[in-house]
Amino acid sequence: MRHHQRRPLRLVLLVGTAGLALVAGATVAAEAGSPRHGSSLRIEVLSSAPHQVSAGDALVEVTVPRQVRPADVVIRAGATNVTDAFAVTTDRTLVGLVGDLRTGRTTLRAEVRRGARSGARAASLTVTNHPASGPMFSGPQQQPFVCTTARGRFDGRKILGQPIVDNQDRQGIAVAREDANGDYPQDGRGYPTAAAETVGWSANCAAERRIGYVYRSTTDDRFHWLDDPANPPSDIATTTTKAGRTVPYVVRWERGTVNRFVYSIAALAPVGEADPERPDASLWNRRLVFSFQGGVAIGHTQGTTSDSAMLPADLLGQGYGVMWSSGTRTSTHYNLQLGGETALMLKERAIETYGVPDYTVAVGGSGGAIQQYVYAQNHPGIIDAAIPQYSYPDMVTQVIHVGDCELLEYYFDATDRTNAKWRDPEVRQAIIGLNGTKEPKNLSAGEIAQWNQLYGAMQALGYQVMDRAPGSAAPPLMECKPGWFGLTPLALNPTFTDVDDLDQLAQGTEGVQWTHFADLVNIYGTGPDGYARVPWDNVGVQYGLEAMKDGVITPAEFLDLNAKVGSWKESRDMVPEGAPFDGPTTPQNFDPWSSRNMNLSPDGTTPAPRREGDLKAIRAAYSSGMQFQGDIDIPIIDLRPYLEDELDMHNTQQSFASRQRMLNVDGDASNQVVWFADARPAQDYDPTLRAFEVVDEWMANIAKNPRRGVSGNKPARAVDTCFTTSGDVIAAGPRVWSGIIDSRAAGECTQRFPIYSSSRRVAGGPYEGGIWKCALQPVSKAARSGLYGSWRPSRAELARLEQVFPDGVCDYRKPDVGKPRHHGGWGKGRG
Repeated sequence: MRHHQRRPLRLVLLVGTAGLALVAGATVAAEAGSPRHGSSLRIEVLSSAPHQVSAGDALVEVTVPRQVRPADVVIRAGATNVTDAFAVTTDRTLVGLVGDLRTGRTTLRAEVRRGARSGARAASLTVTNHPASGPMFSGPQQQPFVCTTARGRFDGRKILGQPIVDNQDRQGIAVAREDANGDYPQDGRGYPTAAAETVGWSANCAAERRIGYVYRSTTDDRFHWLDDPANPPSDIATTTTKAGRTVPYVVRWERGTVNRFVYSIAALAPVGEADPERPDASLWNRRLVFSFQGGVAIGHTQGTTSDSAMLPADLLGQGYGVMWSSGTRTSTHYNLQLGGETALMLKERAIETYGVPDYTVAVGGSGGAIQQYVYAQNHPGIIDAAIPQYSYPDMVTQVIHVGDCELLEYYFDATDRTNAKWRDPEVRQAIIGLNGTKEPKNLSAGEIAQWNQLYGAMQALGYQVMDRAPGSAAPPLMECKPGWFGLTPLALNPTFTDVDDLDQLAQGTEGVQWTHFADLVNIYGTGPDGYARVPWDNVGVQYGLEAMKDGVITPAEFLDLNAKVGSWKESRDMVPEGAPFDGPTTPQNFDPWSSRNMNLSPDGTTPAPRREGDLKAIRAAYSSGMQFQGDIDIPIIDLRPYLEDELDMHNTQQSFASRQRMLNVDGDASNQVVWFADARPAQDYDPTLRAFEVVDEWMANIAKNPRRGVSGNKPARAVDTCFTTSGDVIAAGPRVWSGIIDSRAAGECTQRFPIYSSSRRVAGGPYEGGIWKCALQPVSKAARSGLYGSWRPSRAELARLEQVFPDGVCDYRKPDVGKPRHHGGWGKGRG
């Protein structure tokens, strides 16, 4: 992999919106070969890429040759002299926050004033400024859009309050007139009631920026508001920073909106900080953290706040600066082009406030882990290290095999309900790939009641269910049910939504298509039928192929399964969901598989049609950067609790799917280490803080020895590892996960923690998944090549296979259809 290039820290300024101040005791590293040893000035934007400036300001550095006095340099933004915004650092550079930039392009120019004899050449740089409300590159913004700034509460007070009025056309959310105390008649969510006086509406959901302070209490070990940072209460806790200083635990907390989403920037502050607009960064450890969060959602909302993610006590107490946004929370949306754009704008704001960090590390689970892989791929430099927890490579390629879940479950439960073989979870597992068991672990009493009620309804209506373990209160389950249940309606059905607070939209939601692909219509585009293009495809997919070859199912069962499993309808043909997703639980409305939206056999004999993915959507999935391809070269500690026994949706194969995608790029994934912690019978150990320690050592090594690259600077603890529930190391080293994506004997961790599969891998696909549409080969050729193992189809069986697969069957030896031949340059926002 390419060497990780990291610019040495040069900024020694504390930057606030009101001006600049030197940070006492800051360490400076001069860049070797810098133009200050030459004869030219140089301009650089420190807070963002020059073409990705936002909100009207940019932190700018001017490098000055040695023969030039910094005081002789004049700096202009367009025609405006902005020299007074700059201060001299200890290494003779000039750094300043250039404000009032107009939307669009502005040329910055630095030159030596007339009369100064230096011979140094002037420098210029064109910057492009975008509105704080966005977008920069994510395309037209989504409407309707639910504003939620009024919902957020912390410790009994508003985090932001109502959004700013931006129209009188009844677009968006009503904004009420407030009294002198900021109060107004409101419901339990913070929205105005009918008794409130409406002063206008907000469609873009902007809110005034607020800065305040919180402190950690010894009474309840929680954060509380601190109204007077010069006079903390008696119950204030202390914390010890990475530098070893023990100080009162006070945090400066900035909140606002950027790119239409709520953001938060928090960092330790000294007691009695004089001016919150010009923060004293002396307790900041010069490391920034992106706090990303997961979930699954389909947009049209600003999202909700999270106290624990905005104010992670373990990190803030060590001096980390923590950045968070509702736009980098996948329970708000799964548009990772929009999320990456939001992350760029948020980091820009943090750097303009605190200065350039030593490095930026990201942390977050599930969708928060996905964002780390995808953003690092699409926007090199946005993060310098990643700590993805219970990760996937990306979200969109999970739709490929998760879309198979209910198709297969419906076949087992309803279509072939007389075959007793399907009552065994292990047989189903051999076809679905994801784990299944008669005795799922750690289900709550409510979950047990929920699934027993569902199974009871199925049995009452004559459907087949799996055999229960003797004496077990919990029903047998596949990961499809507790883990992915309802994801197909959410991702594919334009009539189904679970977005909150739609009742507050003045203009309503008529015409909205509630699918993941419509949420990302700027990427996938619209088809001739007016619906968002969808890449999901199962043409040629031979479900259960490996199970048939292994003898788990017979060739006859393999043929019947593939003839009748079917596919999903086109978006335009989908209808509202049944119970338990929508409507009453009646025999006529009961449909936990979403079977009413499946293409099934019309007569039980004619093969059910398969679905052809839209090629333009497939190409967009690859080229937009929504799919992780593996092109990433930063330190990665991919960690997770082992939750397979709980049938958790965060299945363990995903860490290694990411690794295989990285190997596919250049044969090297040594910058990724994988850690598992045992969660059997209950998880006591979370290795996240250990990962932060290892990342810090790793980044320090890179700073000292940049030529060694990422892998050449790995510290001793940066190796594949598995832990017990108490945190003891079971095994560590380069071979502990052998036998998963290689042909070696199973390593110690591989033996301890079984890894399961997916329906597309069982169908013959590669480990890493991510293939939207396979290349096809004739059935006769597949049979001659030995694809079916010891089964030699008869003439009648070949004829049936050709009926089921008239276009041929998947040939995974060939490149998948629609994928560009060359990787790199993923996403419009790369750079």
